[in-house]
Amino acid sequence: MKPLITEDRDSLTLRNLGRASLQIIHDIKNQLNGLKLYATYLRKRMEQTEQAAELQETVAKLIAGLDRSTNDLNVLVQYGRPLTLNRYSGVDLQKLMRGVSSNCQEAAAADAVCQLELDADPGSLLGEFDATALTDAFKSISEGAWKTLGKENSVALKVTLKGESADGRPEAVIDWGPVIFANGDPFNSFDGSEAIRMSLAAKIVEAHGGSAEYRDHTLRVRLPLASH
Repeated sequence: MKPLITEDRDSLTLRNLGRASLQIIHDIKNQLNGLKLYATYLRKRMEQTEQAAELQETVAKLIAGLDRSTNDLNVLVQYGRPLTLNRYSGVDLQKLMRGVSSNCQEAAAADAVCQLELDADPGSLLGEFDATALTDAFKSISEGAWKTLGKENSVALKVTLKGESADGRPEAVIDWGPVIFANGDPFNSFDGSEAIRMSLAAKIVEAHGGSAEYRDHTLRVRLPLASH
């Protein structure tokens, strides 16, 4: 007869598995970095000896693939570790979102990574936030939403930012959309690297006392603001 596994035993097993997975990911990252080092050296040698352009392009694609794999592993490590926030008062969410929008426009001019059309309420939306963490979260959400529109899309993704009051407490509401995610709620999905980035973004928002949800083809983030 198969012995029953208690909840405590099961929880311990999952924690051990998580720690082991992070160590394995760390080891794989080191191996990928080593491969990238050799590939970069090979590319330089090929440039010096004027090797065929096709060979140089192949090596460049190899390096780009290694970079993508390393970035994906970095996201897994970030998600698996407890968040440490460096929060400061007086951080303006409108300024953060405008920065993300501006960076997306610059990237779009190069390779159409993301195009945003931001509609923000006038005035500041201040709160106690980790500016770096939230900027990364907004960037992940924006890029994830943009990719659902397809590479052939030439219309900017609409993003709205406004201040509201919930039960007498001020909060900021950011909407991305309309967008359609085929696999359901991207904030609670692990179907690929993009979904993990979105899940990590939601984790960052929730660590600030906010919420992230996908409803009616709209990604919505709510964050508490400082009381005036």
